[in-house]
Amino acid sequence: MTEPGITFVRLPEVSTDAVVELLNEPRNARHMPLTGEPFTTKSAAAWVAAKDAQWDSHGYGPWAILIDGSFAGWGGFQAEENGADFALVLAPEFWGYGETVARRALAVGFDELGLTDVLIALPYSRNPAQVVARFGFEPDGDVVYGEVHFRQYRLSANRWNRDESV
Repeated sequence: MTEPGITFVRLPEVSTDAVVELLNEPRNARHMPLTGEPFTTKSAAAWVAAKDAQWDSHGYGPWAILIDGSFAGWGGFQAEENGADFALVLAPEFWGYGETVARRALAVGFDELGLTDVLIALPYSRNPAQVVARFGFEPDGDVVYGEVHFRQYRLSANRWNRDESV
């Protein structure tokens, strides 16, 4: 696979219909236990506005991810009580790009946004060994969001920079 052209843009820059399609994709939804009811154009527009508002209040937030100009998903950093939580949701046709997108996003988070730690919360439907170990995340207990339990992992900027320089 050749290196794709990955671009991060603000979520309002992509079609709400494309966001609805991604958020309602059943293969993704099984790993997103907090989504609840299927998204409509109206609820997706409110979701986009809430995610995008984090940029103003925290200086970081989720992006829409474009791969070679096509909307591939959303991801980035969300402010939680315990820090900047990293999320990444790609449309199934872009799943093979997940590691490349994640590495690029983490580099932006640490190198450009100045994050000192990044968290990732995985539902118990995900196998953490396949997802977080390759990036250097370490177990950091459990966390509960919306009455759903997640495994939490942490990656420090120091570890990221050390691992990336090898």
